[in-house]
Amino acid sequence: MKQYLKLLIKYLFLFLFGGFVYAGIEIGFRGYTYLLMGIVGAIAFVLIGLMNEIFQWDTPLLLQMLCGSLIVTFLELVVGSILLQHGIRMWDYSDQWLNYNGVICLRFSAIWFIISLFAIIVDDSLRYWVFDEEYPRYKWF
Repeated sequence: MKQYLKLLIKYLFLFLFGGFVYAGIEIGFRGYTYLLMGIVGAIAFVLIGLMNEIFQWDTPLLLQMLCGSLIVTFLELVVGSILLQHGIRMWDYSDQWLNYNGVICLRFSAIWFIISLFAIIVDDSLRYWVFDEEYPRYKWF
């Protein structure tokens, strides 16, 4: 039972950390955010962090970044499509090149690719420093 509690605390910490950081970034760029955006950011951060459980340390960072971008783009597609069915647009990429229903676009997928690098490194660092997990090591290719 103690092991499950430690796991719950770890993922709750990572979830809240990711959500607050994402909301802070969005407020910094747009001047506002929505609670649901923080939740989506938190889910994305946890999922990106879970790549540690799937990939080996010698998995190229560029591949991990691509997966991170696909995770965020998929979450945007799902959440954005559900909200759109209810007439809600928390973000709108309609004016962006290569967008789909205004809920995802190539430009922001590329931005998520770059941001994924920071999410990967921050998650790995938190896991090492806070949760005494393996020391992170990376390779680009």
